[in-house]
Amino acid sequence: MTDDTWGLLRKRLLKTVGQNNFTTWIEPLELDQVDGGVATFHVPTNFMGNYVSQNFADLILHEFNKSGEPVQRLAFKVAANSPTRPVQPTVSEAIEEPTPAPTTIVDQGTTQEGSASVKSPLEELQAAPLDPRFTFDSFVVGKPNELAHAAARRVGEGGPVTFNPLVLYGGVGLGKTHLMHAIAWELKERNPELNVLYLSAEQFMYRFVQALRERKMMDFKHLFRSVDVLMVDDVQFIAGKDSTQEEFFHTFNALVDQNKQIIISADRAPGEIKDLEDRVKSRLQCGLVVDLHPTDYELRLGILQTKVQQNRKNYPDLKIADGVLELLAHRISTNVRVLEGALTRLFAFASLVGREIDMDLTQDCLADVLRASERKITVEEIQRKVSEYYNIRMSDIIGPKRLRSYARPRQVAMYLCKQLTSRSLPEIGRRFGGRDHTTVMHGVRRIEELKTIDGQIAEDVEMLRRSLEA
Repeated sequence: MTDDTWGLLRKRLLKTVGQNNFTTWIEPLELDQVDGGVATFHVPTNFMGNYVSQNFADLILHEFNKSGEPVQRLAFKVAANSPTRPVQPTVSEAIEEPTPAPTTIVDQGTTQEGSASVKSPLEELQAAPLDPRFTFDSFVVGKPNELAHAAARRVGEGGPVTFNPLVLYGGVGLGKTHLMHAIAWELKERNPELNVLYLSAEQFMYRFVQALRERKMMDFKHLFRSVDVLMVDDVQFIAGKDSTQEEFFHTFNALVDQNKQIIISADRAPGEIKDLEDRVKSRLQCGLVVDLHPTDYELRLGILQTKVQQNRKNYPDLKIADGVLELLAHRISTNVRVLEGALTRLFAFASLVGREIDMDLTQDCLADVLRASERKITVEEIQRKVSEYYNIRMSDIIGPKRLRSYARPRQVAMYLCKQLTSRSLPEIGRRFGGRDHTTVMHGVRRIEELKTIDGQIAEDVEMLRRSLEA
């Protein structure tokens, strides 16, 4: 059989199995010979040979016979000198070529596997490092995050999987990563033998692409589907990456079928992540989805007080004047990381100049932070506040439903966005399900009219405005 004939046969297989399956399973096959009714292929790994034999053997045999080649069996072998694609060097993680493995013979309708298997080189890759500071003991609990903390605690205890997956979502610096690390530490402490894999969505995507390039998809699948607990941080980064989403979807299903725990974090609710496939959204929403709300004043003050106690070890003699922590908790309201960083800067500055941390030193040292942290209301915050106020889902405010019970709150939210943010009408429209700017303009005008004739609407708008500006 000539290479040209195999090339034509591959084109027919591409049309039958689709681009993704072809790229992953068929394209890496290197035809060695056809002899005595047996077609022999070189494969990158023994896993791939087994998978192709189980899922595509009948189809390949059919195409061979259709092309006039009387093939009854397929044989797959992994050889140390089997051809591979050139691979760009990676930063620090080198994947070695697999060692020779026994040949796998595939009969039409039967499979005889070799007695040994190739150890997956991907198994040697390390998970993302866990920060030792991020434990449950160091997590400050308040009303905005108490549900997320309780859910994370329950998962960290191990035992039977009660909700799967656990999805933690919220804005930057609200504690998602802290809780993810805390769960991992708790699970490892309770059961050191547990295989817990924590990584970012970007690392998942990187390893997936690397496995594709090096023809090690079976190694990749084996690694991610053999864990006891899979934790993926910032899952919104796979949105728009079709192949990565597909592999994530299949990995998700495989782990759930094995009753393995999955924990996900994102910067917004799964249903609100743009360019995330509907089937992935559906899988993420089938478990417990928990929102980490923006911190309130009491929680921020508690975080600062905890941080002060921790810093006392390094600065035992440093004094803080009354009102400083209260000032920081009030002025720096959007990001806990910025809040903690401001306190760290204060301690360092005061110790270097040998002064007490008073109001004057705070204003001088943190002038840029305090100026940048002036209250900025976001469109998403307005949407969430309005949906809570009217007791409807945020997706109903953004979605296409035109029922009055949804349309009026939507117009109120649009009006507040126009009044309290610097966003243009087209930008606001895009945040409300891709609506036209004229729709936003109509909604704003309608609320302006109703405020003068409907006392309830006027009261609703004023209450919401005060709540958002608090």
